Amino acid sequence: MKPVRLPAAATLALPRWALLALGLLYILPGLIGRDLWKEDAASFGIMWTMAHGTLADWLYPNIAGLASVDEGPLAFWLGAVCIKLFGWLLGDVLAARVSTVGIFVLGTMSLWYTAFHLGRRAEAQPLRLAFGGQPEPDDYGRTLGDTAVLIYLGSLGLLLQSHLTLAATLQGALLAFFLYRAVRYVELAGTRNAVLVGIALGALTLTQGFLPPLVLLVALFACTRYLELPTPRALRDLAVAAGVGFGITLIWIVPATVLQPYGLSPVADWLNWNAHQIGLPGWPALKAFFRIGIWFFWPAWPFALWAVWAWRRQQMLHIVLPVFFFLALVLQLLADPAPENSDFLKMLPPLALMAAFGLPTMKRGAINAIDWFSVMVLTMLSAIIWLFWIAKLTGWPAQLAKNALKLVPGFTPEIGVVTFIVAAGASVGWIMLVHWRLSRQPAVLWRAVVLSSGGLILLWVLLMTLFLPDLNYGKSYAGVAQQIAARLPADANCIATNVGAAQRASLAFYGRLPFVTLAGGKCDYVLLQDSLRNRRDATLLPKWNVRDAVPLWEGRRASDRDERFRLFRQKP
Repeated sequence: MKPVRLPAAATLALPRWALLALGLLYILPGLIGRDLWKEDAASFGIMWTMAHGTLADWLYPNIAGLASVDEGPLAFWLGAVCIKLFGWLLGDVLAARVSTVGIFVLGTMSLWYTAFHLGRRAEAQPLRLAFGGQPEPDDYGRTLGDTAVLIYLGSLGLLLQSHLTLAATLQGALLAFFLYRAVRYVELAGTRNAVLVGIALGALTLTQGFLPPLVLLVALFACTRYLELPTPRALRDLAVAAGVGFGITLIWIVPATVLQPYGLSPVADWLNWNAHQIGLPGWPALKAFFRIGIWFFWPAWPFALWAVWAWRRQQMLHIVLPVFFFLALVLQLLADPAPENSDFLKMLPPLALMAAFGLPTMKRGAINAIDWFSVMVLTMLSAIIWLFWIAKLTGWPAQLAKNALKLVPGFTPEIGVVTFIVAAGASVGWIMLVHWRLSRQPAVLWRAVVLSSGGLILLWVLLMTLFLPDLNYGKSYAGVAQQIAARLPADANCIATNVGAAQRASLAFYGRLPFVTLAGGKCDYVLLQDSLRNRRDATLLPKWNVRDAVPLWEGRRASDRDERFRLFRQKP
């Protein structure tokens, strides 16, 4: 017997304007007004170098001359195109983030349509009620689509990663698109849908290597075996998909190999990086998966586990397909010798999909408990953020003011009128949402997740408005770049340096520093990055041939108590 019993009143669709407003409130804060931070400065550096460089920079991803071929070029191409199109109007940083908005839209829309198509299938429908009144298939599918998107937006991991211009962010959205194309292929196997699956595979390969597409292709074949599709037809279609995917990767591989930008080929290094992304699973990887996943996938994973349990006897497509893909991606992650937090992002779409089908099977008491938890905890946290903001401006309460400012020494808080209005408007909207839930007691299915997602969005909006100046002050290298540029002669030929990728991108963008290019050459200036605790210059300076160089400048970010930068001019 199916575990879902719902009346039609529970499947009223979330108004489109409300879903759009939530999406805008989710994605725009954290993009507008944010300086380059260390978390995604390196990726922006590649985009900026491409947009202001030559064809060689588009074929050989680099950060102002620092090679960066650890990922595919697709995400950086998108950002560079947006800089070309909108940089004159929005500025290069915000223009690059236009691609982030497009990636976010691709991921959420793909997830919505995946849940919609799975939800309107006959085996996913709720039990027919004795006297009628059960929802129509399309209405139920729309409700599940809304629910999947709300769970997706409410996940902590997506909140942290979706606002960064990273290749992993594009990979997560493309994974959702691949899920959608896989569902359409399973519903209607054929060459057309196989080609569309191949396009998703090719885009994934050009984003972060060939290992995830191979894993997904194997998982899709396993799904066709479970659904008992004819083996010859499935093998032929998946071969077509693999061929299309491989053909798309040749768009970059062939010209990069033939033209040899800067006299080098990035393809060999890229293939070598791919080969080092797999190893033998071990206990450290498994421990990292649970340590990171338990918060990264919250609150999707409890709903997803419940969905697997509730549908364990039916084992329908809407559970089998996301479970297969999720498990395949988990195995890939466990085989990764050095997994990062962003690697978890690609597992979020299938998990949110499972969670959406778990929610209708939950009892009313459990859903009400989720409502009350969201209201109390998220309201309290938002009140604490407001209290810290008031404290840093007024100095009262004194202890809160001290805690708010100790991480940004030298920072002078000011009131931003626009950011205050946005933060206040979001807070009023949250109060109205809570009032709607408490006064009307709606029976709609998505009520349990609209509060948790809305509350999380409120917290993000408050942080990215009330505390954005503090975060920019503490995380940006703009001040350091301007100080270096002021001490560097106008006729400086180039700068050799050991700074990291994120720092190099920030300094090149904010200070227009002429770092040495991939073509190489002798530089008269050297910029060194090390720690204030370093007392052994005898080992560091000879490596960069500056033992007898003339020091020109030394400095650091005011908020950083360890990192140090030093600029030298080498003697003739």
